[in-house]
Amino acid sequence: MPTYLPAVRYGGPIRSVHALCRALASEGHDVHVFTTSVDGPGDSDVPLLQPVELEGVKVTYFPSTQLRRLYWSPSMRRALAASVGSFDMVHLHAVYLWPTWAGARAARAHRVPYVISPRGMLVPDLIRRRSRWIKSAWIALIERGNLEGAAAIHTTSAVEARHLAGFGWRLPPIVTIPHGVDDPPAFAPASPLSADVAAAIAKPPVVLALGRISWEKGLDRLVAALPLAPAARLVIAGNDAEGGAITLGDQARALGVADRVTIVARHVEGADKEALFAAAQIFAMTSLSENFGLAAFEAMRRGLPVLATPDVGMSEIVREIGAGCVVDPAPASIAGALAAMLSDPAGSRAMGDAGRAHVSAHYGWPSIARRMVRLYTAAREGKGLAH
Repeated sequence: MPTYLPAVRYGGPIRSVHALCRALASEGHDVHVFTTSVDGPGDSDVPLLQPVELEGVKVTYFPSTQLRRLYWSPSMRRALAASVGSFDMVHLHAVYLWPTWAGARAARAHRVPYVISPRGMLVPDLIRRRSRWIKSAWIALIERGNLEGAAAIHTTSAVEARHLAGFGWRLPPIVTIPHGVDDPPAFAPASPLSADVAAAIAKPPVVLALGRISWEKGLDRLVAALPLAPAARLVIAGNDAEGGAITLGDQARALGVADRVTIVARHVEGADKEALFAAAQIFAMTSLSENFGLAAFEAMRRGLPVLATPDVGMSEIVREIGAGCVVDPAPASIAGALAAMLSDPAGSRAMGDAGRAHVSAHYGWPSIARRMVRLYTAAREGKGLAH
């Protein structure tokens, strides 16, 4: 069952989509990914226009030389037109991108059912806050038709599903299947730590926020809470394509907490990532909107208690199983939760243990892939879709 992947740089979506494809391939399905070679301002060093085997998944990279922010690729359009008709199902990931539009058009032309995963990008508040008129026009002209023409829409949380239903469009069934999560390494990687990560974790207690450094992640909320939580030290790590690290650093200095805020403004992986998780006492995710929150799930898999705000999709899981604290985004509320969790190590360990047990039991990628196959099968057969 092929799945098409529009390119995005780093971050949770690309990791989770590849993990899904890998799990589908492990279940015996023939999985093809179409993406571009765009890698920020440059291009990935990959073969173009030919399938590359990646962990059982056949990935074809296409060049994009113009309109790169939309990932426009004439060669991908030609490949879609020539090949989509031979597939059972097309799965499109993300919105506001040309490959999603092209994939939906090709699927409709060949009468192949398709599923769309908006990946948390159709949140009304985020649309209002950033490029409102451009996004609204794109939604009206392109995205609404793509969604209404789909066999099903896949969301990763009930929060995201409610946002989509609120548009009032004539949508196909909306099916919620969460992200899966990989098992953490069984032993500490042998490679040495980078100097910036080693310095970041030198002084406990560490409150970790790991992920893309961007305004919608609500990292300013965490910094604003620190004056009211004097025991906490905040480590923020992740890609910074928008200059957010400078803004957060200025905020920390203005509030007098710069000595308790460390920012590692780059992609963190491998030994560095595991060391950050191992040093943390709390994982914090205080996003303005987060369709799921994969990094928080990774933290839970490693036994870390999670502090989340209600607009983080997986906060509903944290609340339900007692894997941490879900608080409103006011600095006083965040600070109160930080103080309570840091002052009660035994209680925090119990929260972390609850999260680890739940994620291990229910959210391994093989289980998620089988649920996705049931969605594909029902969509292809035009049957009712169950969550």
